[in-house]
Parts: sequence; C-alpha cells; structure tokens
Amino acid sequence: MPVTPSRRPGALLAPALAATLLLAGCGADVDSGTGNARTVTVDRCGEPVEYTRPQRAVAYEGGSADKLFILGLTEHVHGYVMPPANPPVTESPWAPEYAKVKMLSDDLLNKELVVEAKSDFVVAGWNSGFSDERGITPEILDRLGIQSFMHTETCYNYPGHPQRVTPFEALYSDLERLGRIFGVEDRADEVVAGLKQRVRAVAERAPEGDPVPVFLYDSGTDQAFTAGSQVPPTDIIAAAGGRNVFADLDERWTQVGWEAVTRSEPEVVIILDYGDQPAQEKIDFLKSSPHTRHLPAVRKGNFFILDYNEGISGPRNIDGLEKFGRYLRELKS
Repeated sequence: MPVTPSRRPGALLAPALAATLLLAGCGADVDSGTGNARTVTVDRCGEPVEYTRPQRAVAYEGGSADKLFILGLTEHVHGYVMPPANPPVTESPWAPEYAKVKMLSDDLLNKELVVEAKSDFVVAGWNSGFSDERGITPEILDRLGIQSFMHTETCYNYPGHPQRVTPFEALYSDLERLGRIFGVEDRADEVVAGLKQRVRAVAERAPEGDPVPVFLYDSGTDQAFTAGSQVPPTDIIAAAGGRNVFADLDERWTQVGWEAVTRSEPEVVIILDYGDQPAQEKIDFLKSSPHTRHLPAVRKGNFFILDYNEGISGPRNIDGLEKFGRYLRELKS
C-alpha cells in the first residue's frame, strides 16, 4: 500500500531515521535509498510531499510517459492515457517502451480509471490531466492513497501552490524530481545535462541580428489560441533565435484577438500539429482568412510544423527546438 503524501514530511521519516541510526551504531552499512520501501520528500508545485517508490505508474499524455521512459523507468509504468490530440505512440522515439505497457484509455484522465488500474502514482499536468471539474486532483488522490506528480510547467496557476518556472527549467526540474522519487538520480542528472547541452548548441548557432517575430497558431477561428510566456514553445522560439510575439502575455495557452496577431507582423508562423486538427487545415485557414492572409509569414509561406509532443512539456521539446533552430538558420541564410 503506497504511503499517502503528507504535509508533515517528518512524520514518516522519523521511524526510518531511528532505524538507520540504530543500525549505523552497530556498524552496519545502510543505504536508506535501497528497496521499494524507500521514502523521499520531493516538492509538488512547491509543496513538500512524501513519496514511496512507485510500481504502477499511470501517465497522462505523451509528455508524462516520455519523462518516465527517458529515465529508464518502463518497468515501473503500468500504463498510459492518450486523448485524441496526441499523435500515435508509434511515432514516438520511445515507441518500443510504449509497446511494453498498457494503453488504458484514449479519453481524458479520470479517477475511476486510475483506481481500476490499481495505480500507485499518476503523472499529469494541472488543468490537462488533473482537474477540479472532472474530480481528479492531487488532493483527491492523496485521500485515496494514490501518489501524484504534477508537471512544474503547469504549476503556474495551480490553486494554493502556484509556482513560476521557465518552461525548459520546469522540464529539467521534473526529470530531477522524478529521478529522486524513483531512486535514479544519476540517470536523471545525465539526461538533464544532455538536454541542456543540446539547448546550448542550438542557441550558440542562432541567427545574428534581431530575433525573428514568431506567432504560434494552435487553433481557433473567432480568436486565435496561442502560446503565452509559460509554455515550452516560448523557450523553443527564444533559444532558436526568435521571439514569440505573445511572450509578454503572462499566461500558458491563451486566446488573443486577430487584431493583435495582425499588429504583431510575424515573419514565421508555427503550427501546432495534433491528431484531431491537422496542420494543413490550419495553414489553409490562415491563407484564406482576411485577418491573416496578409501577414508577412503567410504571404511568404513561412510555416513551421511543431508536433504536439514537441510543444507540451517533455523531452521532445528539445527535438522541436533543434528542428526549429535549423529552420530559422536556413530562413535567415
């Protein structure tokens, strides 16, 4: 039975600490991080929470599963939930790992699914997987004895415990925190160092001169749904040598009026591509809409396709960055 996360970290650590000290006094060599009973305190949106090492994790969306797979944690993953927006898992760099675990649902995350799966750990974001309206929140799962992990990037507007971290730093933080929860800190450090090096390599080759103004188009016809400052595409754009024209919006994913898009005069449009709204349909709309057909990017045909899982928090953010970096260098050459 997993330990329910507690607001009092010392309550469960005290017996373990006492046992460790007793054995140490007898000359025993004790590794407190060994075994499945291991307990560690890790922040969840800035709130200290106690975790035991999970054995039946459930991941919601590709970003969650990817974070577990890149850390080599497949044997701890019971299954995943993939709503329709996610591209097929067969397209993932970790397709062989997805094949080893269960596809639990192609719908939204819900409490009943998690309970039925006998999960002891759920990985999701706030307002995407976890939701007050759908009755699955970390607090609800805590009461059921089910541990939960929240993507740092989504903590920005988490009630009671908001946390503001730049999107790439949020990704690194998630991998490090998961590394501690599962006892694979060295692996997490290695993965994070590799991702940071890849980001630096792209940034060092960014085109010289003023950053290229970039508009990300997710969806919408009456208004545009786009990326504010708190989501990964903003860091992708900046590291590659661009400027998200809506980076001054202190939001995650948000709506803007077409007048604001027109005033921003983007030189490049990033199209977020996902299953139920193909990229070509969005490009056709932008080319035909009176609001957007005269934008510099649209007139020049400067469209870049960003895969859904490269745009939500996960290690594929860096794949998206490398592709966009190449695109901007070729555009400016």
